Amino acid sequence: MKNIFCRGILSLAFTLATVENSFAQNKSIKVGETVPESFWTKPLQAVNHPQKTINFNVDKNKLILLDFWATWCSACLKKFPEMEELKKKFSDKINIIAVTNQNRATIEKFFASNNGQRYKDVVSVVDDKILTQMFPHTAVPFIVWIKDGKIINTTDGGQVNEQTITEVLKNETSSLQTVIQIDRKRPLMLSENFELEKLSSIVSYNLFAKGRIRAIPFGSGFHRDGEIVYGRQFTNFSLMNIYRGISYELFREFGDKFSDKRLINLTKNPEAIDFNTTTGGNFDKLYSIEYIVTKEEAKNLYPRMLRYVNENSNYVASIEKKTVKCLVLRRTSGIDKMESKGGESIGNVLKSPYMLKNVTLDYLLSALEATNDITTLPVIDETGYQGKVDLKFSSFQDLKSIQKELSAYNLELIEVEKELPILVVKDK
Repeated sequence: MKNIFCRGILSLAFTLATVENSFAQNKSIKVGETVPESFWTKPLQAVNHPQKTINFNVDKNKLILLDFWATWCSACLKKFPEMEELKKKFSDKINIIAVTNQNRATIEKFFASNNGQRYKDVVSVVDDKILTQMFPHTAVPFIVWIKDGKIINTTDGGQVNEQTITEVLKNETSSLQTVIQIDRKRPLMLSENFELEKLSSIVSYNLFAKGRIRAIPFGSGFHRDGEIVYGRQFTNFSLMNIYRGISYELFREFGDKFSDKRLINLTKNPEAIDFNTTTGGNFDKLYSIEYIVTKEEAKNLYPRMLRYVNENSNYVASIEKKTVKCLVLRRTSGIDKMESKGGESIGNVLKSPYMLKNVTLDYLLSALEATNDITTLPVIDETGYQGKVDLKFSSFQDLKSIQKELSAYNLELIEVEKELPILVVKDK
């Protein structure tokens, strides 16, 4: 960490340039380290404040919480009212400052919107580059706790409450769980020290964990070398969503498409492995997996990953051929009435105007597969048509009207029984 030395013989302009340069070169600050002096004095762009810029100089004797957020983060917005109440309750003992790297125009537009008006009293640093560099993170909300000039903790937003703040202010044993966010570019949970071993390298790696991992958000990631995918992560997923993600790749490998219409859940308690992970709760039922193979074994990544989940869970998932009812899209004539005339590509059948223009038939099948509103059956394309199409519908809300309008393009969508690959999940 570079310190800023301001000598009296230097001009003010040179001093400011030195401060700016020091901030630009700052490395990340870890828990237990002291913030540089420039942290307190650097002007930061802000909104919802009488001044266009703020600094932390007046807060040196307070507990400071930096609340990193973004306009698209619903958890961040939901927490704002509670943060404001905590600021009032602890008065001059703490300061909670929202921080975002989104620019001023974006943030001012958000706070002026109907949704943003509810948070118009939230003072926020905007267009941030400095604090994000000092306290790097991969997800928001991310909270940095600063007391007596030191970073005493980094947590998620859910841990900011009256109890934890009181503990910190009274120097009591803290119940905070430190969150040091994980870089997806590295294997999860692997010690950084391993990278110092020059004579050793990872041949394969796998992790399977149950329960929420706070240090990384809900999502997935890949390990790639060019076009070769040799590793995959799913973090904080329901187990069924992990099975879905693996099945999507397996189906694609043999030229098919997976959807929930190709899923049969035969478990005794389906809700235990298949639930909405965005509504909160069920944290003990979340799973995370990472599976890495050698690049030579990349073609077997997803079959091996499926076996690994089966071996380490209470369930067995398999892809089986089953005879099921489905809808098949076929051409009724060799006369082509759907060939695109070109122009702007539009793939929109879910809202008016209901049309596909200069796109492939995949858009039509994806719309039919997306929900059960039109049909609960899987939809198969047997047209063999590879070109772009123009299709227009007066509505796209019921199967009969869609079938009727497809006939004008020499297409039929008919119900048949067919042997299809199906993902079947059972208890062990």
